[in-house]
Formats: sequence, C-alpha cells, structure tokens
Amino acid sequence: MHLAKFPRLHFAHLPTPLEPMGNLSRFLGGPEIWIKRDDCTGLAGGGNKTRKLEFLMADATNQNADMIITQGAVQSNHCRQTAAIAAKLQLECHLLLENRTGSKDPDFLNNGNVLLDEVYNAKLMEYPAGTDMNAEMQRLAEELKAAGRKPYIIPGGGSNHIGALGYVNAAFELISQCNERSLKIDHIVHATGSTGTQAGLATGLAAMHADINLLGISVRAPKDAQEENVFKLASATADYIGSGRSFSRDQIHANSDYVGEGYGLPTDGMIEAV
Repeated sequence: MHLAKFPRLHFAHLPTPLEPMGNLSRFLGGPEIWIKRDDCTGLAGGGNKTRKLEFLMADATNQNADMIITQGAVQSNHCRQTAAIAAKLQLECHLLLENRTGSKDPDFLNNGNVLLDEVYNAKLMEYPAGTDMNAEMQRLAEELKAAGRKPYIIPGGGSNHIGALGYVNAAFELISQCNERSLKIDHIVHATGSTGTQAGLATGLAAMHADINLLGISVRAPKDAQEENVFKLASATADYIGSGRSFSRDQIHANSDYVGEGYGLPTDGMIEAV
C-alpha cells in the first residue's frame, strides 16, 4: 500500500519507539508486553492525534484554508495538538470545547490543555454537555465563510477517513518494527474513542493480512455502538485508499467495561494503576 499518494505534512517524530515492558510483564506473570510509544510523536507534548493531523492539515492547506475549526471536550488532547500545529502553520484556530462533566472547577476549566490552547493563541468557545458539536462547528464555519474566510473543519478526534490514514500508516510502521526484530505479536490493545485510531489500525492490518487481534478499550461509548462506529469508519477508509474491505463487522472488537462516569473523571482502577 503506497500512502505517499495521499497529501501529508511531516512534523511527527516517527517512527515512535517500540519498547518491551519487562517489569509489567513480570508483575502480571505474563504475557510478554511491548508498548508503542505514541506519546513520543513530538507535537505539543505528543500523542496519537499528531499522526492524524499530518494528513488532515495537508488536506486543509491543499484547500487553501486560512483557519481551522475543531471540537472536543474541555481538556481535549486533540484540541491541544490541533491548536499547536495551526500555530506552527500560521493558521487561525477555533476550538469548540464541550464541558461534558458540568464542572465549574477553575483548575479543570482553565489549566492543563486549556492553558496550552491559549498559549497557542487558539480562540476558545465553551458549550454545555450534550451540545450538537458538529452542528456548532458547521454554524461557525458558515458565519466565517460569509465574512470571507476559508475555514477547514476537523472532526472531533481528527477521526474521518483522512485522519485515519495516520493510523493506517502506524500499522505499517509497527509491523515493520516487529519484522525487523523477528517479534511475533498476537494482540494489539489500545484506547478507542472517536474511532479514528482503531479504524486506521484495522484498515492497515487488514491490508497487510497481518492476522493480529485488535482490541479497543472504549473510553466513552457502549460496546455495540463503538464497534459499529469503528466498522463504518474503517470501511470508509479502506474504500478511500483502495485496499478493499478485507475485514468484517465481527472482526471489530471493543471493550466498554472500563468506561467511567465522565470525561476526565478518575476511576478507582485508574488511580490504582497510577
């Protein structure tokens, strides 16, 4: 699969390391666990959205956009990284932040990623939980177009068929690293939320006939809804790159047993792990 035919900007620090987790493997009594260090992608502290933004921002610049609009929860990592790359490319950035918890804690509302959003000179707008954020982005885009601007909308999490290319490429990168080390992996486990990461991985692994079980640990949606949303985006991504849909709905797996009470709210299991 030749992904170079799709527009892409190169600002991520790739390939990210693939490292053994010897201590954790021993503590758990097996299996052998490795970690793909996508916290090391480099943009504004790193994270998985950098891979997606390489393709999304290339599409934005190809369309001569002069500003970026995206949305996420208050403290969204996606919004932080989008604001950072928009600043680097000298594009105005509008972030629509949904307060999904209803928190009024000033530390939650003003520090952390929100503070970094402001450092990157993004324009912030806050909305209550349950707002139709896609509709709000579209409404803002129409207002800005009427004023003569050229906005480019990035969906929450950077998750569409363009953003998912970042994790198609990540699948290729991971398998290449494993092949170089003669490392046979049986399972890949990762977080799944807005679906782009899992959809991209599923598409890339299927295109290579990698025969590796992929499991997303859901951060928000119920199991059936998450799996269906991932399958839809993976199918659209496979169609976009022309790889064919070499996977079926029953091969998309998510576990929603660990979803907590709300975005950014710690669970007992998370506290114990930390």
